Amino acid sequence: MYAPLTNDTFLRACLRQPTTHTPVWLMRQAGRYLPEYRATRARAGSFMGLATNVDYATEVTLQPLERYPLDAAILFSDILTVPDAMGLGLSFAAGEGPRFERALRDEAAVAALAEPDLDKLRYVFDAVTSIRRALAGRVPLIGFSGSPWTLACYMVEGGGSDDYRQVKTMLYARPDLMHRILDINARAVASYLNAQVAAGAQAVMIFDSWGGVLADGAFQRFSLDYTRRVVAGLRREVDGQRIPVIVFTKGGGPWLREIADCGADVVGLDWTVNLGQARAAVGAQVALQGNLDPNVLFAPPETVQREARAVLDSFGSPRRADGGWDGHVFNLGHGISQFTPPEHVSALVEAVHSHGRLQRQSA
Repeated sequence: MYAPLTNDTFLRACLRQPTTHTPVWLMRQAGRYLPEYRATRARAGSFMGLATNVDYATEVTLQPLERYPLDAAILFSDILTVPDAMGLGLSFAAGEGPRFERALRDEAAVAALAEPDLDKLRYVFDAVTSIRRALAGRVPLIGFSGSPWTLACYMVEGGGSDDYRQVKTMLYARPDLMHRILDINARAVASYLNAQVAAGAQAVMIFDSWGGVLADGAFQRFSLDYTRRVVAGLRREVDGQRIPVIVFTKGGGPWLREIADCGADVVGLDWTVNLGQARAAVGAQVALQGNLDPNVLFAPPETVQREARAVLDSFGSPRRADGGWDGHVFNLGHGISQFTPPEHVSALVEAVHSHGRLQRQSA
């Protein structure tokens, strides 16, 4: 059904297998920093018009791959598609970010919550299949979802938040309600990601974007435990090919070892974590992904390249002294900014590939 992969470096790194270079892709790599993306979004008329149209979603997913020799594509979609399919009324107002018409603020609203009908997300799965075909084996395709906790933050707050007052009030005052939301979310996310794999995704990523806002103890009970449930429910192999699972918790550095125990193949790191120390702690257990500060990309290209090499040097050669391999997928520590100069991304990708090859030659 699909063309064989000509570049499987990303998948090999995720599974801690030998690679000829360090693979690189970028969170939000299909986005507003690219003029061609802005042109396509203008034709679509809105963000959701873009995300729900299979042809547009395919087009923008491939745009960064036409510019840069990236080692993976990631589905163009949004983490809030799942709660939207639950009937919460998602909208994107210009300059305001996502909003839900019906936030979960009381016992009745939480009691009425149910897993979504996956047919309401058919546009996502159709986009996965379309993108996988359009890639024609060039690089693997990553599917994704928000974590149960991150989705719950938006569902209770009604949108983004600076203080997470509503969701944390529920967490502490009515933990029973919060656990009900999280349980439903975990089952929904697992089903959603499995459907993406069935549609053609070759790896999946769970974005726990707001796990780091929780206190120690609360993070384990309300975020990590439910991420672990999702991971345990995922399909991990298709036609003999392992489907890597990546878990990224922004602000998750204090819980690195616990996150590495959740069952994922790869742990994503933000830029506050020392990559070499993280490898020493968990490198024989999971691959690592990250972790350049996205704001480095505003600096001159020579600085971008220097900082990229510093990240690679912090991890070191993936080849271990015992002959085995530790996996490293280069990425930013969070999503790329819409204000990033596109030519700076070219400098970044070139530096990652060339320096990664040098590291292997000297190992």
